[in-house]
Amino acid sequence: MADAAPRLHALVEQLLGAPFPVRVRAWDGSQAGPPGAPTLVVRNRRAVRRLLFKPGELGLARAWVAGDLDIEGDLYTALDLLSGLLWERGEDARTLAQALRDPQFRTAVRGLVRLAGPPLPPAPPREEVRRTGHLHTRHTDRRAISHHYDVGNDFYALVLGPSMVYSCAYWESEDSTLERAQHDKLELVCRKLDLRPGARLLDVGCGWGSLAVHAAREHGATVVGVTLSQEQAAFARKRVADGGLTDKVDIRVQDYRDVTDGPFDAVSSIGMAEHVGSERYLEYARTLFALLRPGGRLLNHQIARRPQRDESTYDVDAFIDAYVFPDGELAPVGTTVTQLERAGLEVRDVESIREHYALTLRRWVARLEADWDRAVHLSSPGRARVWRLYMAASAVAFERNRIGVNQVLAVRTPEPGGSGMPLRARTWNRPVDAPGTEAR
Repeated sequence: MADAAPRLHALVEQLLGAPFPVRVRAWDGSQAGPPGAPTLVVRNRRAVRRLLFKPGELGLARAWVAGDLDIEGDLYTALDLLSGLLWERGEDARTLAQALRDPQFRTAVRGLVRLAGPPLPPAPPREEVRRTGHLHTRHTDRRAISHHYDVGNDFYALVLGPSMVYSCAYWESEDSTLERAQHDKLELVCRKLDLRPGARLLDVGCGWGSLAVHAAREHGATVVGVTLSQEQAAFARKRVADGGLTDKVDIRVQDYRDVTDGPFDAVSSIGMAEHVGSERYLEYARTLFALLRPGGRLLNHQIARRPQRDESTYDVDAFIDAYVFPDGELAPVGTTVTQLERAGLEVRDVESIREHYALTLRRWVARLEADWDRAVHLSSPGRARVWRLYMAASAVAFERNRIGVNQVLAVRTPEPGGSGMPLRARTWNRPVDAPGTEAR
């Protein structure tokens, strides 16, 4: 009798102690769960074994990346329904050790063991990071950046579009194009930094050179861009050469800690600080402070998580750590502001653009799904599945205020106290010109 799905659905509800809000379709064709809800497709018993050997998010991630699990129906709706059970149970959620003291929980686990078949742990998908060594050394940082960014420039072009900007866009309205919104974000950063002809800008984690090119061409800045990704640097250098900007833009494969040719009038760090780690963050802030001239400005654009009652209990997201951003960490925005000021900077403006990232991620997912076969060809089936889940789940997380993103503008204020900031600072939010040719 085909009954795997009803058994799975009942066992999951027993394990969670709550209704399971999506349907389940199992490898034997059986189905169970709320009619009309998105369907979690369990393709084989191996998916169940993955969850038994790695309970929680990592087991689910391995099953998804390997193709043992899939979702039919609207992916965002499914993730929204599941997030309250799997990712948002909060600090009061019981641990596995506590759960195993519950006789009903133990009974449900035994039921899953019988359903899973022979107890052999499946090997992790090859896309999973194999971690060795200490966190956030120059070597491990370089390896982590390579894992994420050296997937291939063609793959990123497919997802990001012609702008090749891999950070939150800045949307005038939901009807704007991705290219316009990314142009507006680059322009916003340049205005906040008050870039003018001849100003020296250090772009930390410069990516594929979008901000460096924009700052040089549209504002006359002289730019040093640093990245740890060889593929990014090669792409950015070609872009600079094609734009006739080799006299204004220098792209380097270099750790920001090794930059010695300061001081700079401005420093931008857009979507890079998440890689730094809490133990190294004050060092990061002090390094950027030292690279700025007195009166120079820093724009730190960084994803933030919600603070916890007990910060010592913070754990890095298992899926993100294993498949997306190895060794990445998120901090509350208040912690970031405190560390920047401890380093000697004066924080002058904090702008939350959380909703803007949700819109950006949905556009990236749409581009990935629209050209799925090519995305798989350019990377691998597992890698494409990682990106689809990571971006869709992140969009839901931004929409539900589980995470946010903030632009923090700080100044290396000189000793006499003159910051050089206008009395009404947010003049940078006036309408910007439509994008020209910079989005190639």
